[in-house]
Amino acid sequence: MKKIINNPSDFVEESIDGLIKSHPNIYALAKDNNRVIMRANKASKKVGIVTGGGSGHLPVFTGYVGKGFLDACAIGSVFASPSVEQMVSAIKNADSGNGVLCIIGNYGGDVMNFEMACEMVEAEGIKTKKVIVADDIASASEQEKSKRRGIAGMIFVFKIAGAIAETGASLEDVFNTATEANNNIRTLGVALSPCILPEAGKPTFEINDDEIEIGMGIHGEPGIKREKLRSANDLVDDLYKRIMEDSKLQSNDNIAIMINSLGATPLEELYIVSKRINENLSNSKIKNVKTYVGRYATSMEMAGMSITTLKLTDNLKKNLLAMSECPFWNN
Repeated sequence: MKKIINNPSDFVEESIDGLIKSHPNIYALAKDNNRVIMRANKASKKVGIVTGGGSGHLPVFTGYVGKGFLDACAIGSVFASPSVEQMVSAIKNADSGNGVLCIIGNYGGDVMNFEMACEMVEAEGIKTKKVIVADDIASASEQEKSKRRGIAGMIFVFKIAGAIAETGASLEDVFNTATEANNNIRTLGVALSPCILPEAGKPTFEINDDEIEIGMGIHGEPGIKREKLRSANDLVDDLYKRIMEDSKLQSNDNIAIMINSLGATPLEELYIVSKRINENLSNSKIKNVKTYVGRYATSMEMAGMSITTLKLTDNLKKNLLAMSECPFWNN
């Protein structure tokens, strides 16, 4: 294992500390919990937007705290769910009296702990709603969408929910818009090599140098197909076809695209993917309103990438393109 770290057991706390020190105008540590990051300048008189999840995926989850995005985030250990207490702290620190929307990746521990946390704060008078993001089309069939994992598509939900919350919209309206975004996202990824967890010191899975795995999860969950490495165009065409079949996108639809590195895959390769995706969209007569290329949801140093589509309505487009303040997002 080669990593630029100190003691592996201090990995999460030191990375949080570094994030705050690097962007003190954006992030602050909650006074009541050292695993909760909140906005440096707490907003007032708006719906709070909260998420939480394991470390090892920056910018997800912590990086998306900021104006026009999240108000607070609970942070677990590497690839581990935050505790109920951490989630309660995040909700309370995000609340300004108008209720809190919790946006949750569809992982058992995250969902269970947020459900308990919401019950606890509601007993104290804080109104909450939950949106469970499930965009990974490899993890379950269209008939079982509720079982799908939440991956890079959740960032679109963060952004859109955060934007409409800034307008002073009600909790119900924020929930409805976030739900609309959640229903309109599809993601499919491919892994080329594993990552190594700091405290484990060994790869999360094994794969031959000439192999790839389509649909592998960001924690190394099994995908839908392991095969030999092939050209970028052939691979992108395959992923594109699968996403189009699942999303039912049609000509003249407006969409946004996210081409995301899982950690180690460089921008040059992502732009090769972007070139081919945009060619396919043009051939399908689908209008790409905006392309996002970069590291948005990672898995430590895993090599690979994911493609996310978001079908845009006028409401979703307006909130996606609204200005925000976040070091990991280009407006």
